[in-house]
Amino acid sequence: MLSKSEIREKIWKILEDTNIASFPRPVYGRIPNFKGAEEAAKKLTETKEFKEAKIVKVNPDSPQRPVRELVLRSGKILLVPTPRLKGEFYLLDPNKIKDYKEASKISGFSRFGEVVDLNSISRVDFIVAGSVAVTMYGDRVGKGEGYSELEFAILRELGKVNENTPIATTVHDIQIVDFIPTEPYDVPIDIIATPTRVIYTKRKREKPKGIYLEYLTKEKIEETPFLKKFLTQRGYKLL
Repeated sequence: MLSKSEIREKIWKILEDTNIASFPRPVYGRIPNFKGAEEAAKKLTETKEFKEAKIVKVNPDSPQRPVRELVLRSGKILLVPTPRLKGEFYLLDPNKIKDYKEASKISGFSRFGEVVDLNSISRVDFIVAGSVAVTMYGDRVGKGEGYSELEFAILRELGKVNENTPIATTVHDIQIVDFIPTEPYDVPIDIIATPTRVIYTKRKREKPKGIYLEYLTKEKIEETPFLKKFLTQRGYKLL
């Protein structure tokens, strides 16, 4: 069985060698952008779960930019974290935005969105996470920094998401693998959208119930300002 790091390296190499990788390249070390990301995003918007959602959280990576644009075009509220949780969460209201494409870019979050206190938002109805690889059972591996897990854990702590909040990802078909090792804090995927299909996973694991402090290093907390601030405010005892 391959380790998570070996799975990442394998998928990054396949995407580059087959020229399925898209800008920004090379995709090593990233949530990889891929040719067909727009088609995968469109397929995701056709799901019942997406259509019924009013507030959608989407990761800030390149392959999910089309998802963010379609969230806004669909008249839904978009919640996006700053990359690596260096700053705050931004809320983008489509009723206050004219250029949805620009707003969906990382550079557009601060221009078109407003910094939001997570305590003040309504429940998040739908989450989209970036992935390097996923399985049919909903196990997922990202680029290895754990920010999707931290973001979900924070929202779970605040009661903004729960076990039934649908979590989706958009990937190329070749990013679907047979096995990914998991940890208790790993967030499983319910829906996979590719350029060719929508897959409802055979998820067996429960979603994390909050922040598992025992898995966080002092270094991780120190390098993640939003997380450190959140933990301090919530009364966590930091080492």
